[in-house]
Amino acid sequence: MSWNDSGGGPQGPWGSGNMPPQPPDIEKIVEMLREKMAGNVPGGKAWPMLLGVAFVLWMATGIYLVAPDEKGVVVRFGRYVETTDSGPHFHLPYPIETVYTPKVTQVQRVEIGYRTRGRSTVTVAEESLMLTGDENIIDINLSVQYRIEESGAANYLFNLRNPSSDPHMIVRDVTEASIRQVIGRNSIDTALTTGKEKIQADTKQTMQAILDGYRSGLRIIAVQLQQVAPPEEVIHAFKDVASAREDRERAINEAEGYANDILPKAKGEAAKQVQEAEAYKAAKLTKAEGDVHRFLSLLNEYNKAKEVTRTRLYLETMEKILPDMNKIFVQSGGSQAVLPYLPLPGNRNAPSAEKGAAQ
Repeated sequence: MSWNDSGGGPQGPWGSGNMPPQPPDIEKIVEMLREKMAGNVPGGKAWPMLLGVAFVLWMATGIYLVAPDEKGVVVRFGRYVETTDSGPHFHLPYPIETVYTPKVTQVQRVEIGYRTRGRSTVTVAEESLMLTGDENIIDINLSVQYRIEESGAANYLFNLRNPSSDPHMIVRDVTEASIRQVIGRNSIDTALTTGKEKIQADTKQTMQAILDGYRSGLRIIAVQLQQVAPPEEVIHAFKDVASAREDRERAINEAEGYANDILPKAKGEAAKQVQEAEAYKAAKLTKAEGDVHRFLSLLNEYNKAKEVTRTRLYLETMEKILPDMNKIFVQSGGSQAVLPYLPLPGNRNAPSAEKGAAQ
């Protein structure tokens, strides 16, 4: 089928965009030159000169310039030939060869779940509502930034359907399929709280794998979640659940704080009691060992001199007991010079004075 069947000038199978400027009408140029030169050139020589000039002009139409942000894709009779870098180049004039110059450094943006209209946004519910892995519905808006790969300009032009008429179409379709696949592997709590960064990374990776499989020549630069929320109809219930979850976390934190305060004190008190018991045990053992050693020493001395040792022990015992006694006993028949008067100076604190002596 001819590319010109639809009328309106030459068009490629990839749409009307990125078409090079059309060459001048050769017939008009030849007619113009023929009329001007008919009176000055002898008959028979005008046509070769006109054809030569027309050929030069036709070849001049093969000169083209590729901008720094573009790549030149040359096709010959509709078949890809080469990709050229920025700068001036030459190709065989139309209709033999044609050049397309897609912009490979321009970053483009696709919106999923919403559309920006000036300073306002419009929600697209059929794109934003999706099912999570735990069978809940979630409302997600995201944006995707992408560009044409420098090495994939030809793939972008020839492997995609109408890339110039709607360059966002395939990216939008791939994004919607990828985000639904990723969200389907996560729970709603993960999507609403801690899993946003992982969801973005997984979506970008999934999208790039699909686009590479299509040999689309597109490179995903960034995937950014703009809004992740429950559906508007149940958002109040989700807020209540979130509040209850926060209360639970607060109670857990308070209990852990109380435990962290009490447990160290209890452990310290237990360690203190254990150390005191060990110290008491050690003191008792040492004292008992000392008493045993002293008793054995006394026993050895007693066996050597029983009377002397007995008397010495008695006297030592009396020296310890008598200073603390409140009563003084005078042996009957003792010296009559002793005046039986009580209380003595050592008995001032006695509750009552006792007079007399033991008879």
